[in-house]
Amino acid sequence: MIFTRSLRVSNVGLLSSLTVIGALLAPVPAFAWSKGAAQATRSLPGSYLAGRFARSNHDTGQAAGFYRNALVQDPDSGILLERAFLMEASEANWERAIELAEDVVKRQPRHRMARLLLGLRTFKSGDYQKAIENFKAAGSGPIGELTSVITRAWVEQARGRTIEALSSLTLRKQADWARFYLRYHRALIADQAGRTTDAKRAFESVFQQDSKTLRTALAYARSTAAAGDYRRAKGILRTHLRQSTGEDHPLAVALMDQLTRGDKVTTLISEPQEGLAEVFYGLGEALTGEGGVSIGILYLQMALYLEPRHPFALAALASAYESMKRFEKAIDTYDRIPRGSALQLAVDIRKAFNLNELERIEEAKLLLEKVAADNPDSIKPYDALGNIMRARKRYEEAIGYYSKVIELVGKPEDKDWVYYYSRGTCYERIKQWDNAEVDLQQALKLDPNQALTLNYLGYSWIDQNINLREGMKLIEKAVSLKPDDGYIVDSLGWAHYRTGDYQEALNYLEKAVELRPEDPVLNDHLGDAYWQVGRIREARFQWDQALSLKPDPDLVGPIEKKLAEGLPVKRQALANPNVTGSSNAAPTAAAEAKASQDGVPLPQRRK
Repeated sequence: MIFTRSLRVSNVGLLSSLTVIGALLAPVPAFAWSKGAAQATRSLPGSYLAGRFARSNHDTGQAAGFYRNALVQDPDSGILLERAFLMEASEANWERAIELAEDVVKRQPRHRMARLLLGLRTFKSGDYQKAIENFKAAGSGPIGELTSVITRAWVEQARGRTIEALSSLTLRKQADWARFYLRYHRALIADQAGRTTDAKRAFESVFQQDSKTLRTALAYARSTAAAGDYRRAKGILRTHLRQSTGEDHPLAVALMDQLTRGDKVTTLISEPQEGLAEVFYGLGEALTGEGGVSIGILYLQMALYLEPRHPFALAALASAYESMKRFEKAIDTYDRIPRGSALQLAVDIRKAFNLNELERIEEAKLLLEKVAADNPDSIKPYDALGNIMRARKRYEEAIGYYSKVIELVGKPEDKDWVYYYSRGTCYERIKQWDNAEVDLQQALKLDPNQALTLNYLGYSWIDQNINLREGMKLIEKAVSLKPDDGYIVDSLGWAHYRTGDYQEALNYLEKAVELRPEDPVLNDHLGDAYWQVGRIREARFQWDQALSLKPDPDLVGPIEKKLAEGLPVKRQALANPNVTGSSNAAPTAAAEAKASQDGVPLPQRRK
C-alpha cells in the first residue's frame, strides 16, 4: 500500500519475538454463535465466549464490551482482566485501558503492554522518572527489550540529557532489525538535539543498511536539508527512488519539489514526544506488515495516544483494519488524517475502495469522480473507477474510465500495458471483440511478458476457434511465466481440450483444480475432460462439485444438463490444433474466469 512499508525492514523477523500477549490477541476458531444472542447474554460464560467470538471476527469493540461485562461478574479473574485491558487499548478507550493497566501490573508487574501504556501516561503528565521505571519494567522479550531501550532514550532526551540518551541506545547480541531501529532513533535523537554530525553518521549507517525504506529516507533527507545541504538531500531522495520498487511515494515527490524550490525544510522530529510516538509507529507498522496485526494495532494506537494526528500511524492503522475487513473503521481512520497533505489523493482512493467493499458503490463512485475533478491530470482516480466498475460487471462504465486513463497517459510506456489489458477485457465481456483484440494486442506489444495478457488473448482466440496455433503459443508462454496460477494452467488445459487432445488436457486441468479447487469453472472443465476420456463417474463428480461452488447463473443450466444427459463423445485428435471440440460453458463466462483481475485490485498491486 502507498502509505506503508515506511519502516518495515527486510527480513525483520519481528513475529518470532511475540510473547503471550500475541497469543491472547490471536483470533480463536469461530463457533456457532449469533451476534444478537451474544449481546443478549449476561452470564459469565456467555460474556466470555461472546468476547472470544467477537475477537475471532476482529471486532475488538464488541469484544471489549463483552469482556467488560464478564469482568464485572468475576473481577478476580486475571485472564479476564488482561483480555479486557488489551481490547480496551486496541479500541483506544484510554481512560478505561489505563485503569485496567494499573490493575494488570498489580498482578503482573512486568506485563509489557500495560507497562508501556502507563509509561506513556506518566510521560505525558511530565513524570519522567516514573515513565522510565514503567518502560524499564516493560523490557521482557526481544521486542519488549528494544522498545524499552528506545523509549527510555527519548525520555532522557525529554529531560535534556542527550548524552545519556545516545549512550543508552545499545543492546547486546542485536539482530539486524534491532540494530536498524537503534541506529534510526540514535539519528533522530541527535537530529532533534541539533547534533548534526552525530545525526549524519547514524543516518548514513541506516541508509546504507536499507535505502528502500521511505520513512528513514525522508528523515535523512530532511535532516540533511535542515543542515543546509539541499544538493545532498536531493541525492538521498534520488537514491531512495531508484532503489524502491513500484510507484514513487507522494511524500518523497513532495519533499523533492520542496528541495527543488529551495523551500525551508525542518527535521522529521521536532520534539521528544514526536520521537516517542515514532517508536510505537515504527514497530506497530512493521508488526502489522509481518502478520502480527493485533499486537501491531496496539503499538499504533499507542503512537496515536501521543500524537493523535500522526498521518503515517493513522494510515498504517487504517491498512490494518482493511486486512481485518473492518472497512468502516478503516474509513473512519482515514478521515482522521489531516487533509491537504500529499497523501490526500491516495487517502481518498483507499476510502473509495473501502466503500466499494461495503457495497456502497455509488458513494465510492461519487467520491472518486470528485477526486478526479480535483486532480484533472491524475490517472489514479479514473483507474480506480475502472477497476471498481469492472469488478461490478459494469463494463461499459469501466471502458469510459479506462479510456480517460489512456487519454491522460498519451504516449504509452511499457508499464501502461495494464490499462489496455483492463479495457480490452471489458470490451470482450460486452462482446465487442474487435475492440477487445486491438487493446489486448496493444497491451502485449507494450509488455510481451505479461502472463495475464498472454493468457487472456490466447484463451479468447481458442475459445472462438480462431488463431488456434498462435493462441496455444501465447498460453504456453503464460504458463511458463506463472506455472502456479490455476487460471492460467486451466487455460492451457482447456486449449488442449478445444483442440481435441483430451488426455493432454487432463494433465493441465487436474493441476489447475489442485491449484484452485474452489473455482466452479475449473471444476466444470475438468468434468468435461473426464467425460471425453471415458471416466464417467469422475466427470459427474466434478460437475456436481462445480454446482456446489455456486457458479455464475449462466453456467448453472449447462452444468445441470450435463449431469442429466452427459456430453457427446468427441473423437480424440492428438496434437492437432485444426480440430476443435465444443465449448460447454458460455464463452464469455469461461473467459471471465481467466481474468485474474476481476476482483478489485489495490492501486499498487496491479497484476
